[in-house]
Amino acid sequence: MEISPDSRIVFTLPLGSLGEFPVSATIVNTWIVMAILVAVGRLATLGIGPAPPVSRWRIAVELLVEMIRDQIRDIGGGDPTRYLPVVGSLFMFILLSNLMAVVPGFTAPTGSLSTATALALCVMVAVPLYAVSRRGLRAYLRSYLQPTPLMLPINVMGEVSRTVALAVRLYGNIMSGTVLVAILLSIVPFFFPLVMQILGLLTGAIQAYIFAVLAMVYISSAIGDEPGAAPPPRPSEPSHFRQRTR
Repeated sequence: MEISPDSRIVFTLPLGSLGEFPVSATIVNTWIVMAILVAVGRLATLGIGPAPPVSRWRIAVELLVEMIRDQIRDIGGGDPTRYLPVVGSLFMFILLSNLMAVVPGFTAPTGSLSTATALALCVMVAVPLYAVSRRGLRAYLRSYLQPTPLMLPINVMGEVSRTVALAVRLYGNIMSGTVLVAILLSIVPFFFPLVMQILGLLTGAIQAYIFAVLAMVYISSAIGDEPGAAPPPRPSEPSHFRQRTR
């Protein structure tokens, strides 16, 4: 039973005197998801402009982006434009990876501990970058000494532990669903695995949402914004978007 896509080697790359580099299903499936996201983004922005008519495909993408922006605004209480590339990319990558698990032969790369750890490290790096750009390096470093300098080791451990928790939570939920479906498939050939596959899709979407929300909560706490604070007035929407939503 294949638990993790890391255990399946798709092909090897010759490196001359250094030997060979095994390319696992995790790497291949990750690039497949990335290629799909790039292609969809490119197709959605072809011929972009303020004038109608606008395709339904682009409307769907805009609605998804607006949904992510609203969630970021509600959590951070600020302009979501700065955080949308990071939080939105994490959400879309995890969501698509989990949803594509229904494709025969495709194993979600989020079911690999290495991928989950890499995503958590992205959040770990993004948090201080946003905090320093917003508050300054001195103010950010001073936060580790609050409310007393004795809290420095605990605050550092907190940064590391929440990164580990992000990775383990994502990996554990996706991997456990894969194992459960495989066990049921060996016991009951059709009905229960189908039900579990549907529940797995729902779980995958929820995990993508939770990961993105936690990432934004960590960023918001680091930059000093209170979650749920009153957001600034929303910018006026383009005329073509108002016409479509009426």
